[in-house]
Amino acid sequence: MKLRDSLSPARMERVALVVPEQGRRSMLVAIAQSGLVELDLPYEPGDGPGEVEKAAAAAVVDGPIAALVGFAPQRGITALAAALAPLGAAVVPLARPPWIQAPTLLGGSGREGMSRTLVDTYGTVPYADLDPSRLAAAAYVLMFGMMFGDVGHGAVLLACGLVLRTGRIRKAASLRRAWLFVSSAGLAAMVFGALYGEAFGPTGLVPVLWVDPLASPVPLLAAALGVGAFLLAGAYAVGTINRVREGGWGLAFYARSGAAGSLLFLAVGLLVWGLAAGAPIMTAAAAVVAFGALVFIYIGLYVGAGGGGPGAVQAFIELVDTVIRLGSNILSFARLAAFGLTHAALLMVVWNGTTALWAPGWRAGAAVLLFLVGNVVTFALEALVAGIQALRLEYYELFSRIFQTEGRPFRPWTPDMADSRDPSGQAAAPATALAGPPAERPIS
Repeated sequence: MKLRDSLSPARMERVALVVPEQGRRSMLVAIAQSGLVELDLPYEPGDGPGEVEKAAAAAVVDGPIAALVGFAPQRGITALAAALAPLGAAVVPLARPPWIQAPTLLGGSGREGMSRTLVDTYGTVPYADLDPSRLAAAAYVLMFGMMFGDVGHGAVLLACGLVLRTGRIRKAASLRRAWLFVSSAGLAAMVFGALYGEAFGPTGLVPVLWVDPLASPVPLLAAALGVGAFLLAGAYAVGTINRVREGGWGLAFYARSGAAGSLLFLAVGLLVWGLAAGAPIMTAAAAVVAFGALVFIYIGLYVGAGGGGPGAVQAFIELVDTVIRLGSNILSFARLAAFGLTHAALLMVVWNGTTALWAPGWRAGAAVLLFLVGNVVTFALEALVAGIQALRLEYYELFSRIFQTEGRPFRPWTPDMADSRDPSGQAAAPATALAGPPAERPIS
């Protein structure tokens, strides 16, 4: 598979489907069976037995020729043409008007699972944009692991992922495709747990390889902000690429989520570095870069607001909002450290209670029970909290820079053919060429 196919939606071709007028119906049956065409119909397509007749009536007829227009994946054009050729029909590529957005059919191997779901839940990837599914999954796992850092809890999560992979639990069969995602999150939690020296709490089962969260919270907070800056830089980079793909460098250069926004983010980083290092030259250079970036962002906002006096005021307000949001977005990643501290604090309470109770006799049983129940409750609570907070950071801080618009999914015209009959009176074969949801259907 080409790299582009895994990072971008499948290339779409706007096509005219041309056939002799009397062959409209046969062509539509073949199109439905192929599952390769999204027809541009003057009504909302349905799935009833009369759908073929409605679509045939919507065709444009010019003398002996009838035609329909739609979108088809570029790599499926050859197969589509071969399927229509015996009917005397042809596939004619058309230029796509700039005001018509092509539908999105995501490529990939179909093994993305929850990584694709992360993006799909936020919205459909625009046709011109990169598909950040795999990058989003990696960012999510990193953030989750930092907040859920514990070798023991991570190992339990890893084991849950491996059990999901087997598919032996029928009630969890629908979650089987999430096994790699869950296992990766558990592995990340184990890595951070080793760095924190946490294994079911401060039990001493593993040494502290980097920092004890409760003993030294400041380095953990600085690391969280550093991780946030790294992820934001990646989001700005992908956002700039998307703005170029959407509207060229003219759009990207002035966009808050494009080159101008990236320069402002870079300037903030240089400013912090200069102030921390006591380098006045770097601080001055950062101020100049920030001023230039703000000027370009203002111009973009002013043009987008329609110009004039009201546009100038609106652009200024949005410019101030841009600066405030940038600062708040960076600080928002402090929650990576905050919830990591919360996880460690809860487990410390459980461990302290366990050691305080430990003594010969019934107290030993009570200590074991407290340790088990405390870890189960903490695991459930913190897994939920870390999962939600990582998702929040993904959507609000990262995706808001990657996406500026929303696309529309590719919906091939595949009505139910069970009751449809061809002109000879024979029942048409069911459209089973491409089973599964449109975004996961293979295209030959």
